[in-house]
Amino acid sequence: MSENFEKVMALSDLKEGGMRDCVINGREVVVCRTKDGLYALDNICTHAHARMSEGRLRGVRLICPLHGASFDVRDGKALGAPASRPLACHAVRLTDDMVEVSLAAAVERPLTL
Repeated sequence: MSENFEKVMALSDLKEGGMRDCVINGREVVVCRTKDGLYALDNICTHAHARMSEGRLRGVRLICPLHGASFDVRDGKALGAPASRPLACHAVRLTDDMVEVSLAAAVERPLTL
């Protein structure tokens, strides 16, 4: 994986409280925008193969659409059963109103807006 950041969307395309999915080097990622900032996590639930971007974002809690497992977008930690393993988190930065994600760069939390 490259340490380079990949442009994934314009910030204006992602409203506060929203999320959008994208694919970076074949890996599905969900980008979430909370009142605290931007976060990028793996888009596939660690409990069952479901896309997190099809679930709900409630504050900093990302809820899986399949069985209701929930994760903290700030660090990927599993917050609620049936998931017990965290979601992988990815570094996010903002460059000229473009949201960029790196799969390999060190994660710095949060990217405040």
